[in-house]
Amino acid sequence: MKDIGQSTMMEPVIQADALRKAFGAFTAVDGISFSVQSGECFGILGPNGAGKTSTIRMIYGFSPLSGGSLRVLGQDVTDRRQLRKVKYRIGVCQQDNNLDPELSILQNLEVFASYFDVPRPEATARALDLLKFIALENRKDTPIPELSGGLMRRVVLARALINEPDLLILDEPTTGLDPQSRHQIWERLEGLRARGISILLTTHYMEEASRLCDRLIIMDHGKILVEGRPQDLIREHAGRDIIEVSEPGEELRSYVRDRNLRHDDLGHRLLIYCDERDQIYREVSGRYCRDGCTLRTATLEDVFLKLTGRELRE
Repeated sequence: MKDIGQSTMMEPVIQADALRKAFGAFTAVDGISFSVQSGECFGILGPNGAGKTSTIRMIYGFSPLSGGSLRVLGQDVTDRRQLRKVKYRIGVCQQDNNLDPELSILQNLEVFASYFDVPRPEATARALDLLKFIALENRKDTPIPELSGGLMRRVVLARALINEPDLLILDEPTTGLDPQSRHQIWERLEGLRARGISILLTTHYMEEASRLCDRLIIMDHGKILVEGRPQDLIREHAGRDIIEVSEPGEELRSYVRDRNLRHDDLGHRLLIYCDERDQIYREVSGRYCRDGCTLRTATLEDVFLKLTGRELRE
């Protein structure tokens, strides 16, 4: 497989300006603007209903724009002729495992390659190369129904790469997978990023976003809340460390308020966001923790929950 992400374009791979998507009176994407640079992995995070999937469906041409402008790989996706050029140069790994159950792994890849006018001998060569990349070269003749969920996701990823795209779009690629399968997918994606391919990723797994994304946005209610590098967002919104206190007393709450410490009071649990870990932790643990407290490193999940809330979404 050739290096599939190299591009001489100077402009962004994706440029969205005041992008909108409405379904009747409901606005799913509300005037967002962002850009994705060549060779980077860019994440779109958000709770259910935030507008993530609506955004990426506009990017790969499945759903028309309701407003704003969107250029992908230098092309205006609102122009049908330009959109056709875009579709030939992107790979899409959707949430569903929509492989053909009547075909083998190799046949699925060969048939999909034909949609991009790849000659059959070249399609077979590409498919075999991709099967090596996803470590399934010895299972090429296996029927799809005999595969586990994790193996199916690997095949879907390989299928998205069969046209040697400049941009790979991944919509929650590891949802429902066990930890071993998830880490295998991550390793394959890290390999693609190392080759220089541009990746757009939506995910509910904060560890996945932290590990793979160079930059990301967090959306909610159709709007962008923050944008930046994962570690920068963690430092800005959650600090370096977090002290968790179970069943906090009023005396501790008063201490936190008097010191003007960043915190979230969840009733039965208090989260204190801090950079001066040693000093504050010694004071809190020594004076206010009747039932013990925990000091841990802040994560992207802390940022996500802090910005989007902790209530359940439909």
